[in-house]
Amino acid sequence: MYKVLFVEDNEMIRDAMTDFFGNRDRIELYTAVDGNDGLDKILNGEYDLYLLDIMMPGLDGFELCKIIRKRGDSPVVFLTGKVREEDALYGYELGADDYIVKPFSANILYSKLLALLERTASEKPEKKLITSGKLQLDPQKLTLRIDGKEVEIPGKEFALLKYLMEHPETPVRRSVLFNAVWNNDPEIAERVVDNRIKNLRKILGSESGRIKTLYGIGYRFD
Repeated sequence: MYKVLFVEDNEMIRDAMTDFFGNRDRIELYTAVDGNDGLDKILNGEYDLYLLDIMMPGLDGFELCKIIRKRGDSPVVFLTGKVREEDALYGYELGADDYIVKPFSANILYSKLLALLERTASEKPEKKLITSGKLQLDPQKLTLRIDGKEVEIPGKEFALLKYLMEHPETPVRRSVLFNAVWNNDPEIAERVVDNRIKNLRKILGSESGRIKTLYGIGYRFD
């Protein structure tokens, strides 16, 4: 499942795209309501592609693109009402990959983004395995092995375990895990973290003790 951050100040467009992408199984859409909200999510999350409106309150799409490019090479697509040649050239100079002009077809937008994501994914070097003791995570294949045996694990539990394994012996607040895995989704209660951790421990079996509960704080992976 690819993660796409959509920064758009028009609520109707955001809601329409959230509904549309919610019925698709290849791209998970995260949204930000303006440039400042987008900046916060960019700095505190990881996404495979950024879909940016250009003109919006706070930082505009061009400014966000500059920040994204300083952090990595994930694709950036601008969504705009019109494209002047000088704006298009400026966007491409900043590192944009494409422009989508409003009004647009949701089906075509989805297809374009998916094609771009699959192409760039195939060009990226394979992510390193994450190992600790008997546990081995493969971020590329989204698989978990325990003592060499592959174990089925749902996507959210995989994401939780990945974050914890990447921050070993570090107290991690529940709110941090909620933001990292659920992007602070207002439709979901933060306590979902506890339920998923409980399920994750069942999956880990004899290795479940690696995840310590820090009462009043969150969790720690040892």
